[in-house]
Amino acid sequence: MTEGGRALGLDLGSVRVGVALADPLGLTAQPFGILKRRDLDRDLAPLLAIVGTHEVGTIVVGYPLLLSGAAGASASDARRFVERLAPRAGIPVVLWDERLTTVQAERALREGGVRGPRRRQLVDAAAAAIMLQSWLDRSRGS
Repeated sequence: MTEGGRALGLDLGSVRVGVALADPLGLTAQPFGILKRRDLDRDLAPLLAIVGTHEVGTIVVGYPLLLSGAAGASASDARRFVERLAPRAGIPVVLWDERLTTVQAERALREGGVRGPRRRQLVDAAAAAIMLQSWLDRSRGS
């Protein structure tokens, strides 16, 4: 659970950022939407607007480790993103292991009957929700 606000989850991709938001009690994470990636400065503005509008107290950024647990190029990108976001957000920004969340999101959407372009639009936000739920569960000690 977060101190002083909700948790916001971000699944960073090269084209889109999947966004998820926890309920006010910090029990469940729901997909919130996606933001198109442009450049870092323009990407931060809509994220900071969400933080203010939804009283976010912690931002959880997916940390895309390799299956071996090593940090590759995508993990380095996530660290750089956090280094730029944290000072502007003024709230805790944490990295959280997101290994296999996109695979889980794809499977859940496929099993739910979501197909084609619609699934591609939803998968990033669904992956962000899975990652954020993992963080919420660990934060509560579940």
